[in-house]
Amino acid sequence: MRHELLLVLHLYERIPFGQQHKGNAEVVALAARLSRTPSSVAMKLNNMTALDADERARGVAGLAGASALDRTVWQEFHEQPATVEEAEQLWLDDSANPTWPAPESPARDPVWSGATEALALRKIRLAQRYFRRVVLANFDQRCAVTGIADPALLTASHIVGWAEAPALRVAVSNGLCLNRLHDGAFDEHLITFDENLRLVIGRRLRDSLPRERLMTGFLAYEGQALRQPVRRPIAPDLLERHRREFLRAEGAQNRRARGRSPLAPTAPGRA
Repeated sequence: MRHELLLVLHLYERIPFGQQHKGNAEVVALAARLSRTPSSVAMKLNNMTALDADERARGVAGLAGASALDRTVWQEFHEQPATVEEAEQLWLDDSANPTWPAPESPARDPVWSGATEALALRKIRLAQRYFRRVVLANFDQRCAVTGIADPALLTASHIVGWAEAPALRVAVSNGLCLNRLHDGAFDEHLITFDENLRLVIGRRLRDSLPRERLMTGFLAYEGQALRQPVRRPIAPDLLERHRREFLRAEGAQNRRARGRSPLAPTAPGRA
């Protein structure tokens, strides 16, 4: 049934291929909720793998036998944010079951300047909650810069902002798991990541922070590559878009003053 497939896909997007087996605690919990066997849920997860272009690119084939409904719901889930919101609501409703994984703490709500109807706000919260789940899972519940693993300090950061790209609001490839300090700097284009995913610190940030805070919070990680995601790759075109905004924010005057591109990392310890 469609609602079962939505729950399977919700779980599928949060666990890598090697964990899609009948012994996984989350697979067992989902099977109990759906009155299915863990083996049948694991098989369905592996049917979904066969539809996944990212997995095929890694040489992972999955299991043949995906149904027409599987394909239809897969396409909806990955192309229509409303379907993701529906899946998140199902997941939250099911969380009352004692065998079900408890809901995570809600993510910080985005700024909303449109309609204020309760339905609109509910949809935003569902989308944000799902995005947080899958992005944190994609980075193994750790900040991609510092390795911090305390969920209270982690944020699912959009590479291209919520308002700028509605179609990418729940796309895992548009997300980074960052701690709140680096999330804020990334969101304001004070930092970015180069083509090799290394941290780049802008002149505006260098000029605005005392050296001690700059050193401990940012320079200690400058030039360090992002941790690799475990499930979905980061979209390079979206990071390139962020870099362009970073360069625009830095301004031509700062670039001339430095005598080089702000994308060139500074040697550690230099401000």
